[in-house]
Amino acid sequence: MQNIDTTPQELSTGAKIVAAVVRIAVAIAIPLLAFGVLYAGFLFLRDSEAPKWLVVIVAVIWGVGGVALLYWVFNWLVEQLPDNWIAILQPFVFVGPALFILTWFLALPTIRSFWISLFDRAGPPDSFFSIFTDGMPASFVGLANYKAIFTERLMREAFRNNILWIVFGSTFSVIFGLIVAVLADRSRWERVAKSLVFLPMAISFVGAGVIWNFMYEVRPPNIPQIGLVNAIVVALGGEAHSWPAYTAISPWNNLFLIVIVIWLQVGFSMVLFSAALKGIPEELMEAGRIDGAKESQIFFRIMIPYIRGTIITVWTTIVIFTLKIFDVVWVMTGGQFGTEVIATQFYRQSFVARNPGYGSAIAIILLVAVIPVMIYNLRQFREQEAF
Repeated sequence: MQNIDTTPQELSTGAKIVAAVVRIAVAIAIPLLAFGVLYAGFLFLRDSEAPKWLVVIVAVIWGVGGVALLYWVFNWLVEQLPDNWIAILQPFVFVGPALFILTWFLALPTIRSFWISLFDRAGPPDSFFSIFTDGMPASFVGLANYKAIFTERLMREAFRNNILWIVFGSTFSVIFGLIVAVLADRSRWERVAKSLVFLPMAISFVGAGVIWNFMYEVRPPNIPQIGLVNAIVVALGGEAHSWPAYTAISPWNNLFLIVIVIWLQVGFSMVLFSAALKGIPEELMEAGRIDGAKESQIFFRIMIPYIRGTIITVWTTIVIFTLKIFDVVWVMTGGQFGTEVIATQFYRQSFVARNPGYGSAIAIILLVAVIPVMIYNLRQFREQEAF
């Protein structure tokens, strides 16, 4: 192999081609072999008559240890090569499989979804290459599905509701998380308070929806209300309502669903803000107090600017959650009563109305909406790391 002792930048064209081929081969071989090892272990354990506890132990050792051993073997093989080739290939032993898996399970399905979105409910042809022999089928509609997304009433309602989720859900999750972090750090019961606030993070979105269904439970008049919210309202002389379905105040009934996500995400933002606040130099705080600054001035003029990067990162992360919100809405209202969001429309069109073209177009729009926020979030991470 020529030029084997040169640096990667100085490799000849032939050596670069060989290096690229080997990199791709390594990236593909590791996950395929790992899948083969795990599947062989699954078949062996499935047909085994050993005690269940022994099967579990062997499965853990086989799954974790087998994959780790596979990486070790590939890394050992690469380390037997000359130093310059180690520098070229070794990163791909570990990064390559991740890139291959992301390409297979994320990039390629995204491309296929965009392809499907160009057709009506009949869908694309069975083979992409058939369009070169048979021509484009009649089901091809081009960008008509995307035009429909921005003109149909239910999709406009979904966009409006997602904006409400972003404005109220993300903002109040950040505000309450910051308040709790500041107050808990000054409390004798800091650990207990933070544990209680963080506890909802252990609950799935579906579980949270079920819990808050009971919170919003409504009973007919003259029957004791078992839902906490209506029990309080009735005790104060008000009238019980099915709050998320109370169409008289649509679209503001979405706020009763947004409360659930705020309840779930406050713990997440509190933990990150608490860590950021503890990183503020105590000398800086003391200097402000010596100069006569009030606690409110220290909070707004020292603490907030110091952790501004963390605030932006947390807010954009929760924005991504709210853009993709589905579970809570589907469990609570099924998207009825003016509570549709983009994800529920995607599910309804793809799996209820059986219109894969329109559903795929919605999925692409949702992806496009999330990407800028993710890019901004990654930039914030880089800036914090550099700082």
